[in-house]
Amino acid sequence: MRDDLETRADPAAGEPAAPGEQETRADLEYGVIPRLVRAAARRYASREAVVEGRTRVSYAELGERVSRAAAACVAAGVEPGDRVAVWAPNTLDWIVSALGAVTAGAVLVPVNTRFKGTEAAYVLRRTRARLLFVTGTFLGTSYVASLRRAAQEGTGRGPLPGLPRLEKVVVLAEDAPADFTTWQEFLAGGAAVSPETVRERADALHPDAPSDIVFTSGTTGRPKGAVITHAQTLRAYDVWSELAGLREGDRYLIVNPFFHTFGYKAGIIACLLRGATMIPQPVFGVETALANIAAERVSVLPGPPTLHQQLLDHPARALHDLSALRVVVTGAAVVPLELVERLRSELRIATVLTAYGLSESSGVVTMCRRGDPPEVIATTSGRAIPGTEVRVVDAVGRPAPPGDPGEVHVRGYHVMAGYFEDPAATARVLTPDGWLRTGDVGVLDAAGNLRITDRIKDMFIVGGFNAYPAEIEQLLGRHPDIAEVAVVGIPDPRLGEVGKAYAVRRAGSQLTADDLIAWSRREMANYKVPREVAFVPALPRNASGKILKTLLRNGNPGPAPA
Repeated sequence: MRDDLETRADPAAGEPAAPGEQETRADLEYGVIPRLVRAAARRYASREAVVEGRTRVSYAELGERVSRAAAACVAAGVEPGDRVAVWAPNTLDWIVSALGAVTAGAVLVPVNTRFKGTEAAYVLRRTRARLLFVTGTFLGTSYVASLRRAAQEGTGRGPLPGLPRLEKVVVLAEDAPADFTTWQEFLAGGAAVSPETVRERADALHPDAPSDIVFTSGTTGRPKGAVITHAQTLRAYDVWSELAGLREGDRYLIVNPFFHTFGYKAGIIACLLRGATMIPQPVFGVETALANIAAERVSVLPGPPTLHQQLLDHPARALHDLSALRVVVTGAAVVPLELVERLRSELRIATVLTAYGLSESSGVVTMCRRGDPPEVIATTSGRAIPGTEVRVVDAVGRPAPPGDPGEVHVRGYHVMAGYFEDPAATARVLTPDGWLRTGDVGVLDAAGNLRITDRIKDMFIVGGFNAYPAEIEQLLGRHPDIAEVAVVGIPDPRLGEVGKAYAVRRAGSQLTADDLIAWSRREMANYKVPREVAFVPALPRNASGKILKTLLRNGNPGPAPA
């Protein structure tokens, strides 16, 4: 299934390039992300790059802001290869701080805004992040206070002794605690660093150098960081942009979180590649999205199926002009055929596509093509993107024939070299000949379209967010009244799936389901919190002691507790 992309045309869509329109692949044209930022600032100088409320920033202005942020990173002591984290929602400041850090040669570590302080501290500690950009108060929570509580104990100096390698925390706000730095103070610190120094730092980067570490979770329950390079990112999202039909002048409402590969790369990087306008939305609210689409003439709206379903079903939809919408890319869950047909018929969206990817493959593996029939878009995740091989294998690793389910394996230029400083976990998912074991169960049809049917890893998807039972079980196991616990995904009409916990209380405990759910909301990201809890005397196990989650998914945990 290999098919190197030689032009910016999409042959599968029936749109071959005109003579003389062949262009160099993005990874070869730019090499590294900082050069892309610089080229976009020059090529699309007067076009709007970012719209955030009343703030409108052109591509030329964005380039200047990123250069200034990079200078401040250099002044703060950031060296090439250092990890710099961003823990903030979708904002202009996220874009500038992240691209500034990468331009200074740092490796970006996006941190999930749904994380609690302990979860964020683990990622910062694991990567030995040297610098952190953090939001002030978001959704009523002080992220600074949350992090301070989680990192009070340790051997380090300063405000966060539990994070001894974290030298500076920059609060993306006008105010900050005395021992942290405000965004403006940080930027002012780079005034003495010349643009030439910044350019030299960026130009010294190699395309095969890591550009980011995106944390994902696996069956061990501990988050793992997938290391992706500049070249992988540029090439993959040049292909993604071509297949999606993203073009100069598009106006892109980015609801997918920037901490996620899809928000950062199919959002920010893709817009930089094509000269589209980024309209970041920090939190998905259907009313806000409708208002943004109408006011900003949004033409591109990727997101999970639940997002589009809510737009279609909102009672005030008819009051908003959505006629500029022309591209929708969705996935991450089962897509109802009715949803695809309604997007095309009711909103008259010309391009509705589904896709599949994972962090370990730079966020993309397969995509539908423009012109595919609705039933292919609704029932599959499309075909392998150019330059990629996809196979389905049986339990002993033999390729399965079309129509037979098996584990999905992926091989291509965009597959990570490994997890950050975790060779054992890397060896479990990467074969010696370069195949990535995805842990997902799928079926390939005769045309090469992939349909994901199950998850070997037991992962379930809550409103577009991957939830991993092993990680949730590990967190729940910290409750003093819990002896054992198992988590499975159950259907939910609004979020697609949610977690249900089957728990064994410790002797003498009077813990209730409401008590455990309330405790969970304080200890973990909201999408991980079980919506239901059932207490059982024991978890069902097979002869080898493995928990029989199939029984739990079927609602058959065994005898009810006395």
